[in-house]
Amino acid sequence: MKPKTRNAPPRAMAMLEALRGLGYSTAAALADVIDNSISAGAGEVHVDFTWDGQNSRIAVLDDGRGMDDGELESAMRLGDKNPLDARAAHDLGRFGMGLKTASFSQCRRLTVATVKDGSASCLRWDLDELAANPESGWLLFEGPAPGSKPFIASLKGKTAGTLVLWETLDRVVTPGYTSDDYHDLIDNVESHLAMVFHRLLQGPRAKLRLLLNGSPVAPWDPFMSGHPAKPWASPTTNHPTDYGVVSVQCHVLPHRDKLTNAEFEASGGPAGWTAQQGFYVYRNERLLVAGGWLGLGNSRAWNREEAHRLARIRLDIPNTADADWKIDVRKSTARPPISLRPWLMSLAENTRERARHVFAYRGTPTPAQGNTPVEQVWRIDRVKAGMRYRIDEKHASVAAVLANVGELQPLVRAMLRVIEETVPVQRIWLDTAENKETPRTGFEGEPNAAVIEVAQVLFDDLIERKGLSIEEARKSMARTEPFQKYPALVAKLGSEK
Repeated sequence: MKPKTRNAPPRAMAMLEALRGLGYSTAAALADVIDNSISAGAGEVHVDFTWDGQNSRIAVLDDGRGMDDGELESAMRLGDKNPLDARAAHDLGRFGMGLKTASFSQCRRLTVATVKDGSASCLRWDLDELAANPESGWLLFEGPAPGSKPFIASLKGKTAGTLVLWETLDRVVTPGYTSDDYHDLIDNVESHLAMVFHRLLQGPRAKLRLLLNGSPVAPWDPFMSGHPAKPWASPTTNHPTDYGVVSVQCHVLPHRDKLTNAEFEASGGPAGWTAQQGFYVYRNERLLVAGGWLGLGNSRAWNREEAHRLARIRLDIPNTADADWKIDVRKSTARPPISLRPWLMSLAENTRERARHVFAYRGTPTPAQGNTPVEQVWRIDRVKAGMRYRIDEKHASVAAVLANVGELQPLVRAMLRVIEETVPVQRIWLDTAENKETPRTGFEGEPNAAVIEVAQVLFDDLIERKGLSIEEARKSMARTEPFQKYPALVAKLGSEK
């Protein structure tokens, strides 16, 4: 006996309005549209914003292979493709929903015009038209809306290509929205696209040219590739899986001290240094997830913390991995499979520790010459109750004072102990968290004369009290904090003698 069934198709307007709430930002929605252009073989994509109050619009034009009428209808239909079907290796899509859901999240009228082999087609979704007749069902309208024909004219004369036009931007141009807000939006979109497509945009053999209102979008490289002050990058590690190879490369970025102000601002990324730490997940060189620790951690998931903000990890997955990695429709979240978590956590722990070391020690754990450790003023003693910060009496400046104060030595030692016990650790931590930067130390901002004066006093003590030669004294200074940062100054010490 056959079971009783009912046909329960979704109501068009209710479904379409629900799909508008998937949570795309304008930048993420445009990136999804550009994915379709790349999958269609486009080498150049133009994104154009036009401000006209409530009639403002956004257009995306590519030089890809275009679509015939049947392909366009398929692209405009919701759920036309099964996400479980095999895709071409270069395909950036999965669900067959991105064009529609991304567009509906921003506008009420989506028009797609395309040319293939010189033959043109144009279809549109118009939510206002459907709302006026809610029983009309899933109606696609042919051609542009009345008055919109000039907005797709840029396809005229082309033999191939596609234009996506967003009109009635009710989720963008809201009450009180101004042209200044629109221009701020354009800046935000540029930053996002520069990050998402940076690997396709960069290099002499770039696969993509992306223009925003006629100006090329410059790639933003989260890993500062090739920067001379970058302290560490790991070799690429590959891990074979049933769905292909997962590749990882770990990076620690330079401390702020090693960067110019312009480099520091640029390298922070759209969300800033702390938010941009963590894993960068790519599929076909397209960025899916920008930062964060993918839910990894020991007893609880790691948070984005100041101490680890220099850690960034590049992670590449094949486009056959979407189900295992739980890639969502918006291509904004990813969760590693259980089988890969121990491997990824080991790599991440190592990278986080290296980044913390650079952040804490300002990237100078060893002097310029040799492998002799830098003699630091402060040492860390690990005890059962935690950690203690102690002044190292072997440091040249401290040792010089203790050796020369005679009967005042107990007083000096008492003073050092008071300093140790009153280090404002909590205040330093709070200031660092609030200001997103470590406090200035190591003669930063001091004139050269101040550095020279202190260095000269310690240099003279090494020669007069310890009996070192000029060359030996220079070597000692070169491995003593903070003078290891001033090799040119150290090299000149004693030259007048």
